[in-house]
Amino acid sequence: MLVAAGLILTLGPSLLDAAPPPRATPRPRPAAERRQATPERREATPPPPASAVHEVQRGETLSAIAKKYKVTVASLVIANRLRGSRAKLMPGQRLTIPRPGTGPTLRARRGPGDEVQPVSLVLGVPDFEDAPHFLWPVAGPVTSTFGRRSRSWHRGIDIVAERGTPILAAAPGVVIASGFEARYGLMVKIEHDGGFVTVYAHNERNLVEPGEEVAAGQVIAQVGRTGRATAEHVHFEVRFDGRVYNPLYLLPLPPRSVQVELADDPHDDDE
Repeated sequence: MLVAAGLILTLGPSLLDAAPPPRATPRPRPAAERRQATPERREATPPPPASAVHEVQRGETLSAIAKKYKVTVASLVIANRLRGSRAKLMPGQRLTIPRPGTGPTLRARRGPGDEVQPVSLVLGVPDFEDAPHFLWPVAGPVTSTFGRRSRSWHRGIDIVAERGTPILAAAPGVVIASGFEARYGLMVKIEHDGGFVTVYAHNERNLVEPGEEVAAGQVIAQVGRTGRATAEHVHFEVRFDGRVYNPLYLLPLPPRSVQVELADDPHDDDE
């Protein structure tokens, strides 16, 4: 009973003794909401491994070393400035091993995208001390030069000549191949002193056999357009240690200009 301002109020036991109303239990939030509200914990990403140095053991090859470190042979060749994928390794030689996936590549623009330059192509001026004195295999204008073309890479030079024109060996050597290849057509390969190899392709007829020794200036084939070719010409290559070099840097200067300037290379689809 309460007395207030002359009034007597009587509170029933049900009001005094009643328990306080229960507190509402919060509704659990969906798991998706909890994930959004909880700050993401990001695990620290370990830094990429530094380039390693490998000491060559007796009998090791570039391919075996590349497989061991999970890198490409091409990246080893470029990182160590080797002559090619078949470069000879010496026991105790130290090779720089690039990080996997970060090996240097040479690129050239090709429309909207990029195309990797083949590692086997050497665009610079070669520095050989013992290269043979090469001769021109035929006399004629060069209509497609070595290196980049509009839609592809060219591994040699194309020298135009009439069908049946004799093709001459550029230097003395031994014929190591004489036959047909899908892209080259009838072709001849000659190995010369020092490990150099010359290639003569798209021939109408081959006149030498594998194992035959030839002299510089000897007739080895006739000009044609077999294989992947759009006109009669000689596709001429100079190779060394698995790489190809610009023949114009290794041939003597002709008595007249050999380059024909073309707005669009008609031999772009040739080998």
